[in-house]
Amino acid sequence: MAVQPPPADRRTVVENAAIATVDAHDNEYARGHVVLLGNRIESVGDGPAPTRLDNVVRRIDAEGHLVTPGLVNTHHHFYQWITRGLAQDDILFDWLVALYPTWARIDDRLVHAAAQGSAAALLKSGCTTAADHHYVFPRHGGDILGAEIEAVRELGLRFTALRGSMDRGEKDGGLPPDHAVEQLDAILTASEEAVDRHHDASPGSMLQIALAPCSPFSVSTRLMRESAELARRKGVRLHTHGSETAEEEAFCRELFGMGPTDYFDSVGWLGEDVWMAHCVHMNDSDIAKFAETGTGVAHCPSSNARLAAGIARVPAMLAAGVPVGLGVDGSASNESGELGTELRTALLINRLHGSPRALTARRALRLGTMGGARVLGRQDEIGSIEAGKLADLALWKVDGLLHSSIADPVAALTFGALPPLTVLFVNGNAVVEEGRLTTVSEDRIALACARAAKDLAARSI
Repeated sequence: MAVQPPPADRRTVVENAAIATVDAHDNEYARGHVVLLGNRIESVGDGPAPTRLDNVVRRIDAEGHLVTPGLVNTHHHFYQWITRGLAQDDILFDWLVALYPTWARIDDRLVHAAAQGSAAALLKSGCTTAADHHYVFPRHGGDILGAEIEAVRELGLRFTALRGSMDRGEKDGGLPPDHAVEQLDAILTASEEAVDRHHDASPGSMLQIALAPCSPFSVSTRLMRESAELARRKGVRLHTHGSETAEEEAFCRELFGMGPTDYFDSVGWLGEDVWMAHCVHMNDSDIAKFAETGTGVAHCPSSNARLAAGIARVPAMLAAGVPVGLGVDGSASNESGELGTELRTALLINRLHGSPRALTARRALRLGTMGGARVLGRQDEIGSIEAGKLADLALWKVDGLLHSSIADPVAALTFGALPPLTVLFVNGNAVVEEGRLTTVSEDRIALACARAAKDLAARSI
């Protein structure tokens, strides 16, 4: 059952909080207020909330808290929640070869459980909007995309479901086993059906669809071109993996005679309606093309470290004007599944480029909020705390043992341990309270995920 928005005339008042709005001017308030009206932000500012407000159903004294926009996750693979901890010491290509045979045995029941595990981890780490890239559709797997959508709807997470695909199997020079790929015409039919059935383009949408062929080494050139044509005809966005590893660079040069960015350009895959996951191995020319075309990047620092893929040139991308957001990536290459911890990881890893100013505390927070909103094309609705925007907010407790001696609350969030999450609002609803989900039993999710992982492992023997 979907989580319904609060009545349009009901107000929630948050007061006495440090507030990082992440608006265009980076306005911050040491002791401010936010007023929510229905599923929108009515006002934000310094000092107490306006007096004599009608229909106030809840007042939160947020003393000792930092209020930020809800975090935005731009890249994930929810189904991988039930294959965590495997292929622990492999690079990407070997990791994929090891796990594809297992993933090819999933079905809609297993995906429902995995999606709830992944979405729950995101919510509990301050994430209010997530994009999930699902590209494995076994022949007898049932309605996998529908199962994932329903799982997320029950938890109340704002969602972009990416209808992924693979049609280049081993016999065609691709990486996936042949039994793990689909036929091109079937992919295009299913992709169009997914948009027609699920995509909601209305203001405040809780569910959008994008088309997302998996990667250059698992997708034919024709599928790339025709998916782009279909997406633009339907008015939805495009997503894929790009420039993740040195091996991918070599693969593209061998197969297409050019690097990944030039290949994407040749098939119509650069533009403001496109974003790529990872983009680790990008030269100056690649970055310039992304900036010129407005192509976005999902930066996944923990996963890139886990798979030894390298360090994306995020400071150079930002300097050039490339839209950049944060991503968890699949739970099989980022076993924590939390987006909140990616703020700190991104901050620290990007300083390995050689400068402590490569990424600042506030730039890291912007990556995880407005950066992600821009990448998903939703910067007018989410990503900052401003009047008229959707009521997606995180209240972080920063006066406890691990944070009380850090005077700067934004530094407490981005340099320190992930603070406890007192309340998370999505669409005006408190979907997390005192660090616990309010919509679905966490114990029930944990049990379902454990059973699903065992079931899938047994199928793979």
